Amino acid sequence: MKYIVNGKLILKDKILTGKALAFEDRIYDILPESEVPAGAEVIDAKGNYVAPGLIDIHIHGYLGCDVCDANPESIRKIAGGIVKNGVTGFLATTMTVSKDVIQKSIDAVRSVMEESRDWEGSVVLGVHAEGPFINPKKKGAQEEAHILKPDAEFVIKNADVIKYISLAPEMDENYKAIRKIVSETKTVVSIGHTDANYETACGAIDAGAKSVTHLFNAMSALNHRNPGVVGAALTRDVYTELIVDTYHVDKALFSMMAKVKGEKLIFVTDCLPAGGLPEGQYTLGNQKVFYYGNLCKLEDGTIAGSVLKLNKGVWNVYESSHLPLCECVKSATLSPATALGIADRKGSLDIGKDADIIIADEKFDIIKTIIGGKVKYEA
Repeated sequence: MKYIVNGKLILKDKILTGKALAFEDRIYDILPESEVPAGAEVIDAKGNYVAPGLIDIHIHGYLGCDVCDANPESIRKIAGGIVKNGVTGFLATTMTVSKDVIQKSIDAVRSVMEESRDWEGSVVLGVHAEGPFINPKKKGAQEEAHILKPDAEFVIKNADVIKYISLAPEMDENYKAIRKIVSETKTVVSIGHTDANYETACGAIDAGAKSVTHLFNAMSALNHRNPGVVGAALTRDVYTELIVDTYHVDKALFSMMAKVKGEKLIFVTDCLPAGGLPEGQYTLGNQKVFYYGNLCKLEDGTIAGSVLKLNKGVWNVYESSHLPLCECVKSATLSPATALGIADRKGSLDIGKDADIIIADEKFDIIKTIIGGKVKYEA
């Protein structure tokens, strides 16, 4: 048995001090530090935060690698990079490129999912397919040439890997694809890159959609006479992604979003291959991306994803809102785990869950990342 001592344990609703966290591959106990057995293996947190590992359900790439490279080595490199940001599990996120490339990218992820449980990086939890079933009017940084009508069969045949799919419900006649996906798989359907009106978005939720992709971005806006997808997200009981880099959504809205969505709020990065690299020119799919001043844009000026590290996103919200740190952490841990149906084993420091643990300093920079009880990164 191993013990983490001298830390500030971030639980779901409070922060504890003077307690030790006992773990092997799973979390076994939270006990007074005075009860740690003599001679036990001890990790001294040195007064820093001890939190559950972060889960990023929306990340396209890192360190120059793109999920749509359709290359297992790219997935390995992304995982090896983001483990340093405290991410213990992630959904490798595809985008709107050719259907053939998307399939090859899914196959590449499939080929390393089992391996990822033991490698030195973050665990691959599956794929978030962002497109190609979107609305050209709200394509954002996605490629219009490859946009298709929703195809439930494509999702179903890959449902062992596709855990989450973003689509535009107005492109899905009578919500047929949504209904088929949710009835035959456990894949989460999320409303995204959409020009749907409020009624259509609510109809999609009634048909089984349970999330909204990067709220406010690439969707119909909130208007007092036409609430749009944003209005549906704020008034219906659905999970809601928020890119917390302070550019995609102004930090003034963080407190409001937390108050309205509560445990259904999920922090994401929407990180691009430029993440973890110096400013400069990069690519996303087949498009040029210019990364300067912490902001990524296409040649036409369209904002294209981010270079956000999820641990810093948590800290952005903590610094810019009324939320206690435990609530900020929950939106990057337990909320995504619950949305994906894995909260029985991940997302918090509850006894019995996987020992996915991070130690972070006073600015939430990562000192140590532990996955399944094994140290995978140490600063």
